[in-house]
Amino acid sequence: MASAAQSRAPTPVPEAARARSWARSPSAHEALEAHYAANPGTRPNHPHPWDTSRSDIYAENRWEPIFKEMRAEGPLHYIPESPYGPYWSVVGHKAIQHTEALPEIFSSSWEYGGITILERLADVPLEERMELPMFIAMDRPKHTGQRKTVAPAFTPAEMKRLEGEIRQRTGECLDALPRGETFDWVNTVSIPLTTGMLAILFDFPWEDRDLLTHWSDWSGDTELASVRALDDVRRGMLREMAAYFQMLWAERAQRGEAPDLISRMIHSPAMNQMDPQEFMGNLVLLIVGGNDTTRNTMSGIVHALDRFPDQRKLFEENAELIPNAVQECIRYQTPLKHMRRTCTQDTELFGQNIAEGDKVILWYNSANRDESVFENAEKLDITRENARRHIAFGYGIHRCVGARLAELQLRVLMEEMHKRRLRVDVTGDVQRVRANFVEGFRKLEVEVTRF
Repeated sequence: MASAAQSRAPTPVPEAARARSWARSPSAHEALEAHYAANPGTRPNHPHPWDTSRSDIYAENRWEPIFKEMRAEGPLHYIPESPYGPYWSVVGHKAIQHTEALPEIFSSSWEYGGITILERLADVPLEERMELPMFIAMDRPKHTGQRKTVAPAFTPAEMKRLEGEIRQRTGECLDALPRGETFDWVNTVSIPLTTGMLAILFDFPWEDRDLLTHWSDWSGDTELASVRALDDVRRGMLREMAAYFQMLWAERAQRGEAPDLISRMIHSPAMNQMDPQEFMGNLVLLIVGGNDTTRNTMSGIVHALDRFPDQRKLFEENAELIPNAVQECIRYQTPLKHMRRTCTQDTELFGQNIAEGDKVILWYNSANRDESVFENAEKLDITRENARRHIAFGYGIHRCVGARLAELQLRVLMEEMHKRRLRVDVTGDVQRVRANFVEGFRKLEVEVTRF
């Protein structure tokens, strides 16, 4: 039988595009570290002890005690000084749900600053700011129309249609893993599976699918986006991505309706008149949302099961626990740490006075450790009865549109691991992502055996 990759008919791309190098190097991480090495005095300074925008606490995995201390003092706190300006930190589960339920007061719109902690660059010309409109960074009614365009790609019927191919690709990947040697799970499993899924969703040329990971890393790193010396390189990466997708758009416009995301945009009144910035913004949203999040949870699952051997034993002995284990692993991993909202009017929130224009940061990673909701929240418990109460996908009108697909990919991965009696032991280097937005692993060296 042909492999999942071979069974797809790749979309043709003009030879002129194929001949380009697409600037595959350096990676976003390499560029940022090289900049800091050459300019050590430019690393962000975080004087406030509760400024959880600092990336080092995540790279070194010491963020949990800081948020626990904050939650003990209250559900939200004002941080007067940070490299990203002053902001409110919302750290409680209930407080985040309440804030997300008031989208007219707490706006997601890119016009106010968007969905990340980044400051608006007032001293930069508008055309150079790289402020990208995307439907997650829009308010109603425009948000509604654009979300409705892509939502049919993630219905239960579509998940059923995609499951067979996802399962085949996952099985082939696991069957090809080396035995008796240490390898990097991130590069061998997590990245190939999620990048392949993105290529299917976009009907993206299969031989160029690694570009999706490359672009995702460059566009989804908030700290990199704040380093002005890298603006030109980052802007070049985004333009490169836009040019490639514009070619695909032109090619799809000659076809009829199809289930891939680009074709859905073309045939949608809400999205077929997008300007270049808006098109690029929605591409970034779909690529980062579909790549970084699931990719890092796939790594987080094997790391967590290794860290909690009692839970790994439960998983190995009880395949029926897998659906709930997926929810618990998403809660435990929380692939996106925060979302930002901007207050549109003076208001009061859990006893605090929030002023119009204030930046409000919703820390999902903290909410998923909230002791008032999750007993022993710092522990992985795949039998946890309320694991589905996690807030990793957000809440309200901006809840992740691709949540079903993420759950499907993770469930299939765990099922195929169990079917093969595959045990993954962390045996080597573990490097976490140094970022305040995406939570995950840059490297996870493991060895596989059978249970």
